[in-house]
Amino acid sequence: MSIRTQKVAGLIREYLSDPLRRIASEMSAGLITVTSVRVSDDLKIATVYLSVYGGKASPANVLARIKDDKGRIRHAVSSKINLRSAPDLRFFLDDTLDTMEQIQSLLDKVKKEDEEAGRVVHPPDEEEDVD
Repeated sequence: MSIRTQKVAGLIREYLSDPLRRIASEMSAGLITVTSVRVSDDLKIATVYLSVYGGKASPANVLARIKDDKGRIRHAVSSKINLRSAPDLRFFLDDTLDTMEQIQSLLDKVKKEDEEAGRVVHPPDEEEDVD
């Protein structure tokens, strides 16, 4: 990613906050966070990754609402960014944290099963001198 695309991605991320805050408030969606924005080299497409936590609305419903309001959101962002044409905004849910929690849960489960079966494996101490 070039310096220009990084700057545009940062601006898009910043200017998405107001429209997303409005949607979160209207839907009682809790917290909508822009986790990442990736802009194509030609500045025509901006891929936006979101996480949604808390609130009464499901993340899928929040994403559907954001996609429905995409034109209005794009207009709000493009009015603040000085580009020849506004990038097409493509929204996706970022499930990285959910995946991390699932992996940690599986690791904890395996560790507990190993401890119960007496198969506890301790990592070697770095200070031990093996001859």
